[in-house]
Amino acid sequence: MINLLSNLKIQVPDKIYIKDPESSDLGKRIIQHSILLIEEIGFDSFTFKKLGTKIGSNESSIYRYFESKHKLLLYLTSWYWAWIEYQLVFATFNMPDKQEQLYRAIDVVTKTIEEDVAFSHINEVVLNKIIINEYSKSYLTKEVDSENKEGYFVVYKRLISRLSDMISNVNEDYKYASSLASTIVEGALHQHFLKEHFSSITDCNRDITPTEFFKELTIKAIS
Repeated sequence: MINLLSNLKIQVPDKIYIKDPESSDLGKRIIQHSILLIEEIGFDSFTFKKLGTKIGSNESSIYRYFESKHKLLLYLTSWYWAWIEYQLVFATFNMPDKQEQLYRAIDVVTKTIEEDVAFSHINEVVLNKIIINEYSKSYLTKEVDSENKEGYFVVYKRLISRLSDMISNVNEDYKYASSLASTIVEGALHQHFLKEHFSSITDCNRDITPTEFFKELTIKAIS
């Protein structure tokens, strides 16, 4: 899988950025260090000026790639979901047992993330923490409907649709496949957050993973 992914370019909707950050060394450093800085100080405190200081570049050079930090967050979240989608496709390809395929898909979208050496400028473990803590800020905005029409969330919605199809393949009579699929993906982020910060209101811990919870929830719901 590493060899396959190393030959792939994660596709992010091109309307999100002004210049593709993957096209230059500076662009890759912007992505690399924005991930580290957002994790360090939080998205609300993050600015292009602080990022420019971190990478030794003018603030204006970052604006050549992204028109705002909101667009940068959209890029990071879209990249993450596209990366998860690639893993899901590879992990479930050509599996004849539909329930086992669904289990494997739930594994991919709910697991604790490990770093992928195929993308040296992106620390997926740190990016996952940003997704858990900051993802909702990418869409809980006044502009969400117009941005949705522009296709900014197409990768995320495609991932949900893939999972929804797998649920329907196990039980075609189940009426809530899309709702369940989005609950699994969003709920996994929430359970990981609770496990880290509010452990008294989740059963997930060192012994019980969000993956186990959502597998049991899913199978009981669609049986």
